[in-house]
Amino acid sequence: MNVAIVKYNAGNIYSVVNALKRLGLEPLLTDDAEQLQKADRVLFPGQGEARGAMEYLKARCLDEVIRTLRQPVLGICVGQQLLCRHSEEGDVDCIGVFDAEVKRFRPQRHEDKVPCMGWNKLEVSGEWSEIRDYQVSPLFKDLGADPYVYFVHSYYVPVCQETIAATDYIQPYSAAMHKDNFYACQFHPEKSGRVGEQILKNFLALK
Repeated sequence: MNVAIVKYNAGNIYSVVNALKRLGLEPLLTDDAEQLQKADRVLFPGQGEARGAMEYLKARCLDEVIRTLRQPVLGICVGQQLLCRHSEEGDVDCIGVFDAEVKRFRPQRHEDKVPCMGWNKLEVSGEWSEIRDYQVSPLFKDLGADPYVYFVHSYYVPVCQETIAATDYIQPYSAAMHKDNFYACQFHPEKSGRVGEQILKNFLALK
C-alpha cells in the first residue's frame, strides 16, 4: 500500500512515520501534489500554530491539493483543526472540509488546565449526538470496552454534524470527525498504545 504523509511546517510528523513503520509500512513524507494525489492513503498530522501552518500550506497550494484529494485522508491533532472552516488560533480561515470553527478552551474552574494534556475516554457510541440510528464508524472497529486515547491541545472543535466520536474536557467536543473520504482525530493515535494502533489499522483498511 502506498501511504503518504503531508510534509509541512508542523511538529510530531516523525512519530506518525514511526507508527506506520511499526505496522510494516514505509510511508512517503512529501509536499509534492502528484505524490499526494497518487497515494492510496494520506495522513495529515501535526502539532503547531494554525495561522503559520495555513500560511505555509497556502504558499505551496497544499490547501487546495488536500481539499481535492479523493482517497481516504486522516487528519491528526492540528490536522483535524486545519480541515475545519476557521480557527480562533490566529483568526485564520482553514481548508474547509468540515463546516466547523475551532475554538480555544476557556477554563471554567481552577482545576481546568490549558492545554488539555493526557489520556481521556473516547466516546464512540453516539450518545452525545442528536443523530438517530447512529452507527459506530469503521475507524473504531475492535477497540474494546472503554477505549482511552492521548490528547495534547489548547483548541478544540465543538460537537457538530461531522462528529463521529467525542470526549469531555471542560465541555464535550469532537474527538474525531468524518465527511466523505476525510477522517480526522484530535487525539494522537500514534501515541495511544494498542487503541491508537488499531485505529491506524482501521484507517488503512477503509474501502
